[in-house]
Amino acid sequence: MDSGSALRVEKSATLKPVVKKTYVLDTNVLLHDPTAVTAFKQHHVVIPMTVLEELDHIKDRRDKTVSREARIAIQMIDKVVDAASPQEIQEGVEVPGSGIEGLPPGTLAIFPDQLLGDNTDVPYLDGTPDQANDNRIINVALRLQAENPEEFICLVTKDINMRIKAKGSGLVHVEDYRRDRVLDDIDLLAKGYEHIEGDFWSGISEVDTLREGDCTLHRLPRKSVPNAYPNQFLYDDQEFMAFVKRVDSEYVYLRCDSRDNLMHRRFWGLSPRNLEQAMAMSLLDDDNVDMTVLTGPAGSGKTLMALAYGLHAILEEKKYSKLIVARSTPPIAEEIGFLPGTEEEKMAPWLAAFDDNLEILHGTDESCHGSIDYVKERANIQFKSLNFMRGRSFNNAYVIIDESQGLTQFQLKSVISRVGADSKIVVLGNLAQIDNKYISPLTSGLTYLVEKSKQYPHAGIMHVNGIVRSRLAAFAEENL
Repeated sequence: MDSGSALRVEKSATLKPVVKKTYVLDTNVLLHDPTAVTAFKQHHVVIPMTVLEELDHIKDRRDKTVSREARIAIQMIDKVVDAASPQEIQEGVEVPGSGIEGLPPGTLAIFPDQLLGDNTDVPYLDGTPDQANDNRIINVALRLQAENPEEFICLVTKDINMRIKAKGSGLVHVEDYRRDRVLDDIDLLAKGYEHIEGDFWSGISEVDTLREGDCTLHRLPRKSVPNAYPNQFLYDDQEFMAFVKRVDSEYVYLRCDSRDNLMHRRFWGLSPRNLEQAMAMSLLDDDNVDMTVLTGPAGSGKTLMALAYGLHAILEEKKYSKLIVARSTPPIAEEIGFLPGTEEEKMAPWLAAFDDNLEILHGTDESCHGSIDYVKERANIQFKSLNFMRGRSFNNAYVIIDESQGLTQFQLKSVISRVGADSKIVVLGNLAQIDNKYISPLTSGLTYLVEKSKQYPHAGIMHVNGIVRSRLAAFAEENL
């Protein structure tokens, strides 16, 4: 043995051995993230045959969103196991790109769970026909745990009830899929503003002033406001109010503003009722911001502000040629039906909130409904199903996506990527009202979008917290 190899042996002997874990994936994990087989790095991933059968059934559904995710997941699995032999597929095939420096790559195996009932010595979960698939997937994890008692065997599923059943059946390790979690606590979600207690300038030791065009900027060291990001508002308990114009590796550039100036903004007869609404309206009217994300509780005015600015920008400022309104339907982007009727007529029940807000904006008109019909035609308002937005490109358009909290990160990405040149998109959502059973506030696409886009210089975020719909709405949101 040469000295070089001896050195390598001695060095490897001092390293802590890597424990390879085994993760059994449920179908809903692959539908939630079709690339999930690559998410477990150096570990071993097991996909039961039942999961493949469910994916095969789902890929032909009329629900194009879910069927698309199923097809992508199947293609990802095929890409890994395509050239492998049947024995290699059952033992584990290396997953390309899954390795971490200094560690071997992860592996993917298909488990033939149709043969599970042959071994009665291993715990076996039986059940009703409608629960058969879930039970077979749980049984795979139970079998692997029984055969490998010293190893880490974990079932990964987004189904809460299935996690409870698995634990109750004796499975030691059961987890939710966490790859898409960008936060550990939803309270840490970016709000688009930061309130500094006391006097902001008292904590600043170094500042420069420079002129850019007709704008005066204050340049501060990044360490003075370490959590600042572009298009964020900063204000204190005194009169200080500033807007983060941009951020680089060394400095933060602030444009000072005043609360009075923000509060006097007006769109289509609508003026802000609180500071958060005023800051949101400022972001909507910023030509440098291509995407505005408004979060907040029901009744905080998100939809009303987005709609009012859209009418103002199209009819008064002539910035855009059309206003496109879309939202998720339960389940997301389900088929809107084949019976007679236009897309707008079929989407009407889901988009009634926009008619309500148009009535608020034109409620004092002599002929309210006449004004609404006139505005719909003049502003070229189009109501769309998210299912039919894929593959399209919206140029010179103002796009509103409402009720986005029930979308996954992949669904939101597919919608936002439709926005073309000279367009603006506004994404609205309330993380307290999620109807999708596989999505929580931490795994919502809206949460992912907020955290991933906050550093993007052409995106603005605002959490509108004040409830202004009515005092009863405020009571219900806080106490019921």
